[in-house]
Amino acid sequence: MFLEVSQLDVRYAGRAQAAVQGVTLGLRAGEIGVLIGPSGCGKTTLLRAVAGLEPVSGGEIHLAKQRVSSPRQNLPPEERRIGMVFQDYALFPHLSVGRNVAFGIHQLPRAEQAARVAEVLELVGLEGSAARFPHELSGGQQQRVALARALAPRPRLMLLDEPFSNLDVDLRERLAHEVRGILKAAGATALFVTHDQFEAFAIGDVIGVMDQGQLQQWDDAYTLYHRPATRFVADFIGHGVFAPATLVQQDGQVQVRTPLGDLEGLSECPLPSSYPGGECDVLLRADDIVHDDDAPVKARIVRKSFRGSEFLYTLELAGGQVLMAHVPSHHDHAVGEWIGIRPQMDHVVTFPRLHEGHGATQTR
Repeated sequence: MFLEVSQLDVRYAGRAQAAVQGVTLGLRAGEIGVLIGPSGCGKTTLLRAVAGLEPVSGGEIHLAKQRVSSPRQNLPPEERRIGMVFQDYALFPHLSVGRNVAFGIHQLPRAEQAARVAEVLELVGLEGSAARFPHELSGGQQQRVALARALAPRPRLMLLDEPFSNLDVDLRERLAHEVRGILKAAGATALFVTHDQFEAFAIGDVIGVMDQGQLQQWDDAYTLYHRPATRFVADFIGHGVFAPATLVQQDGQVQVRTPLGDLEGLSECPLPSSYPGGECDVLLRADDIVHDDDAPVKARIVRKSFRGSEFLYTLELAGGQVLMAHVPSHHDHAVGEWIGIRPQMDHVVTFPRLHEGHGATQTR
């Protein structure tokens, strides 16, 4: 691994709970990792510890096999060869774009500086902009200048702390794709912090979900969505609900009895012995529920959100169970209308049953 974080703890004086607790993760050279989670979960503190801006109270950080952080060692940020991009860009308004980009390579001969500035500006799609000033650029262009400045000294690792949070929603996801392309073209290894899972999906090779200072799961986006390791990850990523279910073994096959009926023919399913009495909660994603007028199970639309190509319907079964479903937007049904639905899934994700009243928790 190029970046190795092992059992890392970061504590602040006067706080009983560690800001980062027991975090272990790794990035290979050229990979882009993303940390996501709710506000205050510790993701920015972890990023700052990797940068050398926060001392660690436990565990270690290695960069290119070199130990850079431990409780008894903290290599200064300037010696770690790390490039950082912040949410406010931190460009110098009185300097041209070219001089902003050259800020970290001023020790090079002027000809080499000019060549490197031209190289990274071309990399970020801003060739010919060296003489312009930051106020003459759009927010997205300023962000690319900040990225070019961080890349100019050829850092071993790039750290990006919510770099798109000041941009409008439409631009953020597009720029995330562009930045991924830039980082890949530069062969950079990067760790990125965001609270937006769509940004994380757009830019990350591997994504870590954090909660209360702990890393819940470190995986690719597909696995986080379809095989969440914890209930928190299942709740934080995507749209869906937890529904009460009972696992039953019959004729050598496991059936999952749910308010939607029995789920059968699954490629992956835990055994009934995994839970007391086979009782558990099953995760039902919005894309696990299919609108089918001929289905025997009916649900009432209680809320609808237009998403362009689809609606996100919030549905309620006759028994009170709430579900969510992605439905193509040409199926424009009214709130209060009853529609047919059926489950369509090849595996189930289950968790221990929560106490009465919490089995139908709605995820985002």
